[in-house]
Amino acid sequence: MDKPIIRAVEAFPLEQQDQTLICLRDPSGLAPEPIVLGMGAYFLVTMFDGTNSAADLQAAFNRRFGEIIPAAKIRELVDALDRAFFLDSPRFAKRVHAVRENFRLSPSRAAALAGLCYESEPARLRAEIESFFERPGAPGRGALAITRAPAPRRTLAGLIAPHIDPRRGAAAYAWAYDAVRRHERPELILILGTSHYGAGPELFSATRKDYLTPLGAVRTDRDFVEGLAARYARSPGGGDLFADELLHRNEHSIEFQALFLAWALGLEGYRIAPILVSSFHEMVRARMKPAGDPRVGSFLEALRETLAAERRRVLILSAVDFAHVGRKFGDSFGLDQGLAERVRREDLALIENIKAGDAAGFFDAIARDCDRRKICGLAPMYTQLELLRGRRARLLHYDIALEPQTDSLVSFASLAIE
Repeated sequence: MDKPIIRAVEAFPLEQQDQTLICLRDPSGLAPEPIVLGMGAYFLVTMFDGTNSAADLQAAFNRRFGEIIPAAKIRELVDALDRAFFLDSPRFAKRVHAVRENFRLSPSRAAALAGLCYESEPARLRAEIESFFERPGAPGRGALAITRAPAPRRTLAGLIAPHIDPRRGAAAYAWAYDAVRRHERPELILILGTSHYGAGPELFSATRKDYLTPLGAVRTDRDFVEGLAARYARSPGGGDLFADELLHRNEHSIEFQALFLAWALGLEGYRIAPILVSSFHEMVRARMKPAGDPRVGSFLEALRETLAAERRRVLILSAVDFAHVGRKFGDSFGLDQGLAERVRREDLALIENIKAGDAAGFFDAIARDCDRRKICGLAPMYTQLELLRGRRARLLHYDIALEPQTDSLVSFASLAIE
């Protein structure tokens, strides 16, 4: 710990009593509690990159603030961050081992965000979801009266649904799961979720665990997942689908879909196959189609073979958002009058490729400007489009959530692929 290393965590400003503070939060949940720092402490933390000793930090602090900070104060800061699991250290390694083992032994994946991003009590949760249908731009409460007629319905091959906080993306969620209810009931739902925190060599992460929701457990098809994992492991560019299973523990993208599936379909008559997909950004930088990467190509081939053996009705669902733009996301600019309109225009142009079922065109449109808008659903959507190549999609809803407090915005959409 002579040269401390801060982990990859979120940092955002807080205003308290006319003073700006910085809150550190670990979205993975490995550091269970946030920690708040003054600007001086935060300055030091930004230099916790494993190369700076206490003397280096003292010198940098003196240059920045014109004051000498005692080495003991730096040690107090390092110790506090280490106790809270914000540093890459032996203490944190023990924490990861303990959490990983606890998760491995659990038969199910707990609802990590129940009571935070949505109601945790079943009756209130159902009422909350139903209220989403009344939001501006939503299908309307009349859509809730749908009853399943005996007449054959069209099969929904694919669904693109948001993973933004359900209360901000309410209308888009309503449109997405209204489409699920209006089509023939799926029997197997392959969920391709955005992995926000996957940073290892494995791009795809599966779990055998059921996803718990306040409405009950959404059951995972363990035979399907294990069969896919075995095929992928045997392929030339394959890997271990369970190596990073811990990513499922706190990742919200699939959790929100399990929640809405439990509401829309109940808990019986279908199973899910939950798979997190990590960033394809290295392929964007190289302008190389992801299918040409051995890891992606092998996964697609293994999944196509596994799906080809299926006799059930399969829905391929991607849990994604679109643009992440503004100061919160590392841009040098914030919200202005034209930013949202530019993002909307460019997103809708990108969505034309989805509507045409064109995976290559979708990727090229993002790579052309090196993913300037930071489309966090790139990897799951590309994977979905490759699996459903040529199938046309309908745009159900598109929206942008503005975040004036962070000078940023997030865009999202719902699309049905038939």
